[in-house]
Amino acid sequence: MKPFVLLATRAEDVPADEEYALFLRYTGLTPARLIRVRLEAEPMPALDLGGLSGIFVGGGPFNASDAAETKSPVQRRVEAEFQTLLDDVVARDFPFLGACYGVGTLGAYLGAGIDRTYGERIGVVPVTLTEAGAADPLLAGMPQTFNAFVGHKEAITSLPSSAVLLGSSPDCPVQMFRVGRNVYATQFHPELDVDGITTRIHAYAGYGYFGADELELTLSAVRRAAVSEPSRMLRTFVERYAR
Repeated sequence: MKPFVLLATRAEDVPADEEYALFLRYTGLTPARLIRVRLEAEPMPALDLGGLSGIFVGGGPFNASDAAETKSPVQRRVEAEFQTLLDDVVARDFPFLGACYGVGTLGAYLGAGIDRTYGERIGVVPVTLTEAGAADPLLAGMPQTFNAFVGHKEAITSLPSSAVLLGSSPDCPVQMFRVGRNVYATQFHPELDVDGITTRIHAYAGYGYFGADELELTLSAVRRAAVSEPSRMLRTFVERYAR
């Protein structure tokens, strides 16, 4: 089988390694079949799409809507690399699934409106599928509404006509969308479980996702409701696109 690639941007080793472990667990792939590239540490290598089954993008602290002058040199490099990669991915309709940062990356590439209007505090939200989402093969067997982990400062406010809305939550209109038949992005985190999001809450406590006195409140928020469905789409993605 041709491998999949996980493009990651987390500079902190503990949440970065746990993110990779979670993608391995829920995709069912081995390390040899899910190659991780840590873009915060090294330039994106030349990716021969003909030699891959698909691409995953993990979450991270970068915000596409930040003012250009506030972005670090690393963020600007990563954004330029994604621009080049997505030229090829979108043109070829190559299997791609971006989680959280993937929404900002793919959305910005497509010209979607992105700002902080629909940011969501770290917690659990109900995601409801649209009619297109319920019919999408990547979401086959998913309930019409399911719980998912979120935590993001920015979100898409408007999708271009080239994109298909697949899911929404009460406070964030664009939780998932598709371009073409095979290019996907989610605002929620399909790879996360309670332990994984707990690690990230501690790792990013000083990053502005919640107040300095809200650590325990945030830890409680991710335990309010069970989250069991989103990870299924990772295995489905692999089953659908492995070649």
